[in-house]
Amino acid sequence: MQWFDPLYVIPIAIVLVIVAFYLGWFFNSKIGSNNLNIAKEKAEGILADAEKEAKSIKKEKLLEVKDEWFKKKQEFDNEINNKRQKIQVLEKKLETREESIEKKYDLVINKEKENKILDKDLSERQNLLLKKEDELNKLVVEQNVRLEKIASLTAEEAKKMLMENMVNKAKTDATQFIQKVRDESKAEAKKIAQKVVVQAIQRTAVDHSVETTVSVVQIQNDEMKGRIIGREGRNIRAFEAATGVDVIVDDTPEAVILSAFDQFRREVARISLERLIADGRIHPARIEEVVEKVQSELEEEVIKEGENAIIQLGLHGIHPELVKHIGKMKYRSSYGQNLLQHSIEVAYLTGIMASEIGFDTNIAKKAGLMHDIGKTVDKSIEGPHALLGYDLAKKYKENHIVVNAIGSHHEDIEMEHPISALVQAADAISGARPGARREPLESYVKRLENLEGIAKTFEGVAKTYAIQAGREVRVIVEPDKADDDFSDRLAYEIAQKIEEEMEYPGQIKVTVIREVRKIAYAK
Repeated sequence: MQWFDPLYVIPIAIVLVIVAFYLGWFFNSKIGSNNLNIAKEKAEGILADAEKEAKSIKKEKLLEVKDEWFKKKQEFDNEINNKRQKIQVLEKKLETREESIEKKYDLVINKEKENKILDKDLSERQNLLLKKEDELNKLVVEQNVRLEKIASLTAEEAKKMLMENMVNKAKTDATQFIQKVRDESKAEAKKIAQKVVVQAIQRTAVDHSVETTVSVVQIQNDEMKGRIIGREGRNIRAFEAATGVDVIVDDTPEAVILSAFDQFRREVARISLERLIADGRIHPARIEEVVEKVQSELEEEVIKEGENAIIQLGLHGIHPELVKHIGKMKYRSSYGQNLLQHSIEVAYLTGIMASEIGFDTNIAKKAGLMHDIGKTVDKSIEGPHALLGYDLAKKYKENHIVVNAIGSHHEDIEMEHPISALVQAADAISGARPGARREPLESYVKRLENLEGIAKTFEGVAKTYAIQAGREVRVIVEPDKADDDFSDRLAYEIAQKIEEEMEYPGQIKVTVIREVRKIAYAK
């Protein structure tokens, strides 16, 4: 028998497989049961831990809830306590108010009782007063009747006399007081004003040049007059039409006279005629060409003159259009006085006086320089030159102090700043200088007549005399109708009326003369 006989090997192998299977099953069952036990133990441990943790979390949450409840309870208790305290305070206030109301009520009741008693007393006293008043009225009537009989005057006449006496006495007292105040203020103000004005005048000594209404053009010979006139006068007519100036060709040797009130036109005509004479070509077309060219050159010269005046005064910030109007002043005159020179002088005077008083000198100079700028506005626009200048300066947004000074220097509008008064004073100083101005004979005579006429309108005036070229008016009053106080009041009233109704350069002195003459003859 062989060891590896297949008949034995197969059964053995089958037996071994069965034994191995059985053993495997046995061991697997043992191991699985062990694993289940271990898993159960772990699960029980996990459940126990979870239960413990849940209990701890539950305890913590309970504690938190208790704390929150305790806090809310404390807050609620505090709020309740505060409200109770407020209610207690309000109750105390109500109690005190009730007590005060009760006291006031008692006082009112007591006062009503007292008032009833007083009303009775008052009614009795009133009745007594009415009776006494009736008695007094009767006595007054009787007394008035007796007085009327004694004085031979009615009550109305006596009242009127008393009122007149009181009014006259009040006027006299007021006049004396005004005179006293005026004398005191004049004494002090005159010293200061004289000092300021004298300093200003001394520092602005400007030469005067009185403008005329004619210009004289010198020519080489009288033959040139014929060429200026032209054939049948066509040259002279063309020249007058182009320039707006009257050309006078008379017997004056070697001279032609140009006449016009507009100095700018006269200057254009003078320069044009001199150029035409120098050129020798004089005919209408050439005349128009030369006049147009000269006019444009002079317009440029006007702007330069305005700029020079501003530089001379040390000013700046003036609108170009206003500069142009300032330049035009060179070809304007006021009572024969050159307007630009006059305005520069007024600017200097105003600036010096402003610096002495403590105001802005630049604004003061501007106001002085442009105070008469309205005289350069187109003559087709009507109105006082002060208001025309006011509108012009306002249009170009000049300083409001300057604008007001321009409009108010002849009191066409109300003065709003002391610089306006300085401009007015400087204008009067410049115009009142001897030789600075001249006026036509007709207007001069008319001004003197107006002065005398204004003074004669007042009651008690006997005669009036305008003297010193209209710088003074002397008023002679009737001595029996006027006393010293009346004379003083009359001088003031006449001066006020002259200021309101007349325009004049400088100032006018009003002198009231009252004299009594007694005459006796020795025989």
